[in-house]
Amino acid sequence: MLTHGVQLGDPRSDGAVVWTRADRPSRMFIEISRDPDFRRTVRIRGPLLTPETDGTGEVRLAGLPAGQEIHYRVVAQDLDGRADSQALTGQFRTVPRDRRDVRFVWSGDVVGQGWGINPDIGGMTIYDAMAARNPDFFLHSGDTVYADGPLEESVTLPDGRVWRNVVTPEKSKVAETLAEYRGQFAYNLLDENVRRFAAKVPQLVQWDDHEVTNNWYPGEILNDDRYTEQRVDVLAARAYQAFHEWQPVRRQDAVDGRVYRRVSHGPLLDVFVIDMRSYRDANSTGTTPERILGARQARWLVESLDRSRATWKVIASDMPIGITVPDGDKIEGVANGLPGVPNGREAELAWVLQEISRRRVRNTVWLTADVHYSAAIHYSPERAAFDGFDPFWEFVSGPLHAGAFGPNTLDPTFGPQQAFVSSPPRANTSPLEGFQHFGEVNVDGATRQLRVDLRDQAGRSLWATTLDPSR
Repeated sequence: MLTHGVQLGDPRSDGAVVWTRADRPSRMFIEISRDPDFRRTVRIRGPLLTPETDGTGEVRLAGLPAGQEIHYRVVAQDLDGRADSQALTGQFRTVPRDRRDVRFVWSGDVVGQGWGINPDIGGMTIYDAMAARNPDFFLHSGDTVYADGPLEESVTLPDGRVWRNVVTPEKSKVAETLAEYRGQFAYNLLDENVRRFAAKVPQLVQWDDHEVTNNWYPGEILNDDRYTEQRVDVLAARAYQAFHEWQPVRRQDAVDGRVYRRVSHGPLLDVFVIDMRSYRDANSTGTTPERILGARQARWLVESLDRSRATWKVIASDMPIGITVPDGDKIEGVANGLPGVPNGREAELAWVLQEISRRRVRNTVWLTADVHYSAAIHYSPERAAFDGFDPFWEFVSGPLHAGAFGPNTLDPTFGPQQAFVSSPPRANTSPLEGFQHFGEVNVDGATRQLRVDLRDQAGRSLWATTLDPSR
């Protein structure tokens, strides 16, 4: 059997990544076709699916025509070649080389704060709402799982209603072992809405903190009685392996084999997936210059933006820039919550913003999730504590299926002005109470304008704006 469906990742002009998992040692095969009834197919031999990778495997499809609808079906074949699994099918669009309309959706934060798959409400139905928008791809902005968030079988809501969770052994405790981290990713794919979505919408996936543990940073030693392994570097290595086994993203496509990378979507759009987790300094009060991207990634981002010839450059960030995200009496995010010139992790982001302005990089848009509410924030040097950068927008959307929070305080350093916010009346509201969100971006092939809609869990647009490209 193919136990957890199929997933698509990182679409390109000539193909995409196709992922699956089998229940026993076998070999993955893919058939691809231009027509849905598979009258003419090309069969591609994939990798062995073995216990060493938890039965998972992926194939990077290549050589396909650009801008076309592609149908595919996946089977696992017994190692003796005598029996195939039942085939699973899907379809996707390869990236066009010419100037066509582009649509994608983004969000983050899945199965957090104790809100898991609830069969009483049909599971994580927001994935069906995103699928209904017929996007070219989905940008998953991090917290793809909550490895530090055990589930209980039921939770009583403030109004007396009872939320029921599907619970697995791996989701009954914090993840520490490789098997437990693998179980975090396996859990989300138990949801039929997620599997339907993943079979036809390619994903650009990044990670944040909850793939490992809350608010982690390299070198951290935990002080948490729930963990027998307190070394975060050990936990992060296990989580990293499980992330790459269970997500449709290839290590070799990332710059350093981890997460950050550039994915192009034709002449209108480049997406720069960054990693604010793996290279940061320890969380502190943010009063001295610190890293959050690291020097190598910061230089890569500036230089890659400078080389891009796409009309729009979307920076996919796993954390917001100007929203203060605390970690007790320390700072978890970029903004340090203090007025004045950039300090702490703000200093590194200030360098990035000033460099791309100096190099005359235009039409940058920042997208993120993390804070569990939806917002549109405009940044301008006219309101900032320093100058030398160009005005830009940051759009925030989430959570996908987790507790809703916010809004958080805006830090004045980069001159933010909040144009819209959708947040709950109290902390950790369940998906039953609304305030789950995703965002949608449309780039018009004729006018090159970029429209952003911030949508609720049913897909209704709550707020929208249209941006004109710089000439």
